[in-house]
Amino acid sequence: MPTMKTPTTKTLREGSARKRAAILLAARELFLADGFDRSSVDAVAARAEVSKRTVYDYFGDKRTLLRAVVDDIGRSLVTTVRRTLDETLTVPTGAAGLEDALVTFSMRIATDMLDSAEYATLRRLVRAESGNLPHRGYNSMADTPDEALAERLAAFAGAGLLDVPDPRLAADQFLALTFGVALDRLGSANAAEDARVRPLVVEGVRTFLRAYRTA
Repeated sequence: MPTMKTPTTKTLREGSARKRAAILLAARELFLADGFDRSSVDAVAARAEVSKRTVYDYFGDKRTLLRAVVDDIGRSLVTTVRRTLDETLTVPTGAAGLEDALVTFSMRIATDMLDSAEYATLRRLVRAESGNLPHRGYNSMADTPDEALAERLAAFAGAGLLDVPDPRLAADQFLALTFGVALDRLGSANAAEDARVRPLVVEGVRTFLRAYRTA
């Protein structure tokens, strides 16, 4: 009997992961197409090809399912940010290449993330369904991208390229000087749609470096 039980448990566990992903995808599609209020758990279950009981077993209720959908998209976007950091802001980077690296990182975020279907979906869901999320302006990514950038700036400081006594504050200021200025000035930081984003990002990077680059 024990030799039969182990593979059965493994199969169920793998099946559960597939079902969870199917439910999240089905809910995401329905919430976008029909809205949260008009999307029933029955409809989610039917699209995901699972039982209604399974949806409730995994997520408890429809509001928790909405939050799970938003959180799942947020995790995907955080992965994009971390991958972009690893591909563009390597340490050590020579002082001469630091500006180029920071601009490249910013422009990659402006295209790979802010121009992505995932980001558009997240904004649409949070805006349309704010009343059904834990609080207005609910941010499934929380502070993770900011903290990841802070860690990288601290690494640059360790390499002697920047002087950042407070890496998290420096990260916040970097984001404000680049994407924040673009959002405030243009209403968007999507470089794929608006060529005016890049000059603002470049000037923001240069302003940041004037404040934090080591002499």
